[in-house]
Amino acid sequence: MAPTSPRKILVTSALPYANAPLHLGHMLEQVQTDIWVRFQKSRGHDCLYVCADDAHGTAIMLAAEKQGITPEQHIATIHANHLRDSERFGIDFANFHSTHSEENRYWSEEIYRRLKSNGHIASRAITQAFDPEKKLFLADRFIKGTCPHCKTPDQYGDNCEACGATYTPAELIDPVSAISGATPVEKDSIHFFFRLPEFESMLRQWLDSDTLQPQVANKLREWTEAGLQEWDISRDAPYFGFEIPGEPGKYFYVWLDAPIGYIASFQNYCARTGHPFEAYWQPGSDTELYHFIGKDIINFHGLFWPAMLHSAGLRTPTAVFAHGFLTVNGTKMSKSRGTFINADTYLEHLDAEYLRYYFAAKLSAAVDDIDLNLEDFVQRVNSDVVGKIVNIASRCAGFLAKGFGNRLSPECAEPRLLEEFIASGDAIASLYEQREFNKAMREVVALADRANQYIDEKKPWLLAKDESCSAEVHAVCSVGVNLFRVLMTYLKPVLPAMAGKAESFLNCRLDWTELQAALLDHQLGTFEPLLTRIDSKQVAAMVEASKQASPTPAPVAPVAPAAKPDMDNTIAFEDFAKVDLRIAEIVAAELVDGADKLLRLTLSLGDSEKQVLAGIRSAYQPADLVGKLTVMVANLAPRKMRFGVSEGMVLAAGPGGKDLFLLEPHAGARAGMQVK
Repeated sequence: MAPTSPRKILVTSALPYANAPLHLGHMLEQVQTDIWVRFQKSRGHDCLYVCADDAHGTAIMLAAEKQGITPEQHIATIHANHLRDSERFGIDFANFHSTHSEENRYWSEEIYRRLKSNGHIASRAITQAFDPEKKLFLADRFIKGTCPHCKTPDQYGDNCEACGATYTPAELIDPVSAISGATPVEKDSIHFFFRLPEFESMLRQWLDSDTLQPQVANKLREWTEAGLQEWDISRDAPYFGFEIPGEPGKYFYVWLDAPIGYIASFQNYCARTGHPFEAYWQPGSDTELYHFIGKDIINFHGLFWPAMLHSAGLRTPTAVFAHGFLTVNGTKMSKSRGTFINADTYLEHLDAEYLRYYFAAKLSAAVDDIDLNLEDFVQRVNSDVVGKIVNIASRCAGFLAKGFGNRLSPECAEPRLLEEFIASGDAIASLYEQREFNKAMREVVALADRANQYIDEKKPWLLAKDESCSAEVHAVCSVGVNLFRVLMTYLKPVLPAMAGKAESFLNCRLDWTELQAALLDHQLGTFEPLLTRIDSKQVAAMVEASKQASPTPAPVAPVAPAAKPDMDNTIAFEDFAKVDLRIAEIVAAELVDGADKLLRLTLSLGDSEKQVLAGIRSAYQPADLVGKLTVMVANLAPRKMRFGVSEGMVLAAGPGGKDLFLLEPHAGARAGMQVK
């Protein structure tokens, strides 16, 4: 059904830095944002997604210098590559701009003037490391030396990659400039600061307003409780960016003008299209503003940005949605293992729709990290999308083309079943709205199972052998196609390219607002393959292409071996304490094809979900488990098994067979609660 009052929504995602290609971590965020935006459009809302390249800073200046080109030439090349890769991943930007633009210069200067006129800008001299050869001040990452703790050489100026220690550049042994190799000297300079402490009261209210996820708000409260500090918003020449008005040789720090790029990109869009601009940035407006970001930049979006907007007389975001990092096969992305995968490398080997679906199947409203397990990726996409969704259409299309001129039956043989599919849309829409994409995908796949079960029960391939059953074949396949239409409508935000092919076959537009009744006596188009199965060899080739020469690992300080226990079958209490026992709700359970003992369980920990393969099939039927609470080991490393990946372990007791009992917590327990 169409919404009674369409919303006016502006959405952004974090600006990728214009100094390197997009990788799959970038695509996680853009896909999450794009799915939400496409969903809002499908529900009839006016929703726009703007983004831009973050194009300023010392790193970009040095990269351009190394290539012998101007910074403008460097960021223009990166911008074209970013836009190309995003478009190939189906990202539907209303506008993709750059922070190195006249719109961003105007708004950076305008907001600075407003902050300054309100008394929220301070200045004072600070002492920094200075490269006497390059004649520039050095950020911590541009200083290297020997770690003062473990004595490992060639470490950066803020932390040691060998022992993990943190320190200041002044503590490094034999520090040198990573740019020129010169020994840094200390030098004073005047810097400008945003007086963030003056917004403590406003920010405390902001953190209590449910604008942020609870985990994010709690993390940011650590800043306010420790005492907010003034924020350094200036950098000295030479620097690639915007010069501060009235302050020759002083430039806005890249993080000052980066979020302002949201405003600039939207203004650029409005100037091109005539779309109204002012209402989206004025306090008290009925428009909505949402930011999708990674958890590593919550301090900028959750503290600095709202305080700046408040001082400048502009509206603050309706909500800021943070997500976790992307890991691959359970660990941090690695170039040497081939799991640091650039977007263009992925696209050389695999369809973007595969990854869009897998991300959707893993993403929730929580801030937990998302793991791209490549084996599970192949199995889930092949099973859910190809084996279940596409299978419905492919099973029915051939019969309709061969015997009925690609025309659907004039009557719906299963109106109640179709009505149930359409009625499920409200619950699925609610999950999309709440960014619980993984739960939405589970609901859609459950409906697909019902559709396939209906076709299996009717067996049109057997009916087609009897000419007297022609009308029944027509009816069954027409119902199947109508069920497929509903499912693809729900999946369109996730799989836009596949939905486009489905629209050509169905000869109609897939839109949430048009799901009122069945397609009857309707002419279909020609059925073409919608999506093919992933071949594991494609994934292996992608990983191989992503591998780079692994640098020689830095030496690690030796660690004394732990004392051997008195008995081989005992463990120290400290080791046992590492086991994270959590109460989990079993939200889905299913048989594992080809396995005699296993059930595939989807376990909810409250703010995240895990898939566990449990050897309890002899004692339980899947339907009996859904809704039960159990105890699980939540921090067990993912394990590759013959039938998929298991991300934990449920605890059970008993002699085996039918006498196998899940440990069930008391009725007052809740998902996610730790077991003490």
